[in-house]
Amino acid sequence: MKSETAAGQAAELEVFLKQIRYEGRNIHSYEFVDPAGAELPPFSAGAHIDIHLGQGVLRQYSLCNPPSERHRYVIAVLRDEKGRGGSQSVHERLRVQDRVRISRPRNNFPLQPGARKAVLLAGGIGITPLKSMVHALQARGMDFELHYCARDAGAAAFCRDLEEMLEAGRLHLHFDDGDPSRGLDIAGLLDGVPGAGTHLYYCGPAGFMAACAKAAAHWPPGTVHCEHFKAPERAAGPAASTTDGRFRIEIASTGQCLDVPADRSIADVLRVAGIGIETSCEAGLCATCKVRYLSGEVDHQDYVLDATDQQDYLTVCVSRARSELLVLDL
Repeated sequence: MKSETAAGQAAELEVFLKQIRYEGRNIHSYEFVDPAGAELPPFSAGAHIDIHLGQGVLRQYSLCNPPSERHRYVIAVLRDEKGRGGSQSVHERLRVQDRVRISRPRNNFPLQPGARKAVLLAGGIGITPLKSMVHALQARGMDFELHYCARDAGAAAFCRDLEEMLEAGRLHLHFDDGDPSRGLDIAGLLDGVPGAGTHLYYCGPAGFMAACAKAAAHWPPGTVHCEHFKAPERAAGPAASTTDGRFRIEIASTGQCLDVPADRSIADVLRVAGIGIETSCEAGLCATCKVRYLSGEVDHQDYVLDATDQQDYLTVCVSRARSELLVLDL
């Protein structure tokens, strides 16, 4: 059964798990198709889907196949023993021929129109959204280079699929054997002024993300794009919201006012009040719970909305208030 959105489109899809393939150490790819063989909803490079894993577990995984393919969705999952359990559930529970409930594709990490060249940096399993970008860039005939960082060849997924890029000089593999000093010199690569129309895209683990952000700090605004798999740890410091962390929200359509305690999210308070808001990551990474606000000063705390979006929207899973009241367009 498919749930419907207000526009009549299926908000969720039931797909058939056609194939599981070994891609690297602790990495499997999963190919989903329509159970009846129909085309799946289109997606663009950088998009992800939510996968329902049962018992209330919902996780986001980037699509890594060419966006031109309408017959399948492919994701790759690294089993993370130190994670929240989602990747372990995928590896242990999903089997070929399973029916799996997923969301329609959403994209918070798109290729930018009008760019002349793309520099892509992948750390480990961060290759997944960038692989889809590579397919799209190749189809457009656009100039790009991909730097893929991993511990060793056994930990690098999709090397066979990307082999022709290696031969063409577009793919650069960097294996450090666990010693970052032996890997890619990210600061050196991104040093200097990038060429006109050059955009940077990067994705990977926390340390890799921090290194890329620092190295690209001097790049022109609007040319650097990234996607986090996990929310970075926040530096300790004084709360950015109201004095004691509490604030109020007002529902614009009804005038209803609700108190948001310091230890509860806006999403939690809305749920208790019977106001349904779809959430997914609960960490400010996916924008599933993006809501327009009409007044008030927001302490955003998300990692997905850009500066333009933040002028009108907040994510109810992590956003707080710097003012005493936020008015939500609900």
